[in-house]
Amino acid sequence: MKRMSLKLKLTLIYTFFMMLVTCVALGILFSLSNKEVLSSKRMQLQKHVQESMEDIGSDAGKLKVDSDFYNLEDNIYLSLYGTNGDFLYGRVPYGFDKQPDFQDGRLRTITENSSEWFVFDLEYYAEDYGPVYIRGITSVTRAEEGFLITLRFAMIILPLLVILTAIIGYRFTRRTLKPVRLITETVRKIQADEDLSRRVDLGDGKDEIYHLANTFDQLLEQLEKAFGREKQFTSDVSHELRTPITVILTQCDALLTDPTLTSSQRAQLELIERKAQNMAQMISQLLLLSRADQGRQKLTLECLNISELMEMTAEEQQLLAHEKQITIHQEIEPDIWYNVDETFFIRMLTNLFSNAVSYGKQGGNIYARLSVQNNFITGSIEDDGIGISKDVLPHIWERFYRADTSRTDSGHSGLGLSMTKWIVEAHGGTITAESELGKGSTFTFLLPLK
Repeated sequence: MKRMSLKLKLTLIYTFFMMLVTCVALGILFSLSNKEVLSSKRMQLQKHVQESMEDIGSDAGKLKVDSDFYNLEDNIYLSLYGTNGDFLYGRVPYGFDKQPDFQDGRLRTITENSSEWFVFDLEYYAEDYGPVYIRGITSVTRAEEGFLITLRFAMIILPLLVILTAIIGYRFTRRTLKPVRLITETVRKIQADEDLSRRVDLGDGKDEIYHLANTFDQLLEQLEKAFGREKQFTSDVSHELRTPITVILTQCDALLTDPTLTSSQRAQLELIERKAQNMAQMISQLLLLSRADQGRQKLTLECLNISELMEMTAEEQQLLAHEKQITIHQEIEPDIWYNVDETFFIRMLTNLFSNAVSYGKQGGNIYARLSVQNNFITGSIEDDGIGISKDVLPHIWERFYRADTSRTDSGHSGLGLSMTKWIVEAHGGTITAESELGKGSTFTFLLPLK
């Protein structure tokens, strides 16, 4: 039930209750109708017997019966008997073989051969002849059979009514929930495009769903303004910090050329310089991501041999990897060409290599692979380092996110993977990460061949 859509749930509930009400109504109606049919049959029988007295007369001691007495109206059989029970005139229904005692003015139900009959006797005094009995007989079973035919017909119609009710209910529910579907589609598009400028925009309406949509639009507007202010603040702060950081680096560089510095002073200045360089790198990354968020960061694409770019980056990073005795193995297919922004593509590769070196184990290995597979350029950087736990893995693309203290490093701000993801997606590709704690990580990017 939890996996059903709301439209289906409401349709089933609507159909169930409609059928419940219909079945109860039909049950009551047929119950009352059955009683009404039998009551009507009794009244017809009594009335018919009473009216038949007009068809009976006598002349010179002999009975005279009109031909209308023999007519079969409303399936009622009339017969005339003497006081001693002798049959005189009329008709008796087939299958009614009993000859019950006469009871004047009393209507009885008699069962014979699995059939039920209504029997009504009426004593009539004919002049010049004497008393006689008029007996009326009608079949209860036949009346009930006619009613059962109607009931069976209703049972045939009922499934069709269920289907019709379900169709109408589904269309009605779908139309009612259409605004909810539009809200859901808008949210999905916002998630996919990361575009807070989208609105549901259902227009004017008086029901709760329209109020919900309008409230949602107002919330989106507030969020858009808040994120806009945040992006502008990040951009402004990054710009303002570049100048003092540049000054710090310039002064550090000038002071380090002073031969009168003691070893302690030189070590402190070198520490300040390293931290300033880290801050400069972080500011550069923030500026890039801020421009990307605002749609102002453009790529300068040109067809380049990315196999050579990857080989060059791997060789540069090998110099840094020597400090941890890490070996970079290259499995790069030659002469793979693609439209890339050279600066950003090299930065993306550098981030991935730097990440693998920083979190790789002492004396470990890094595998750099690049090939063409199934109309995609597939590249990967694999290390055998400390790895990432499964619960942390989905968050590594978030800005400033760090898995835990074991992955914290002074040279990493937590922006590198966010930038890497943006660069790959800006080139029309995708990037994924696979990792197992204590065994290493693999970052794989795919670029579609055009």
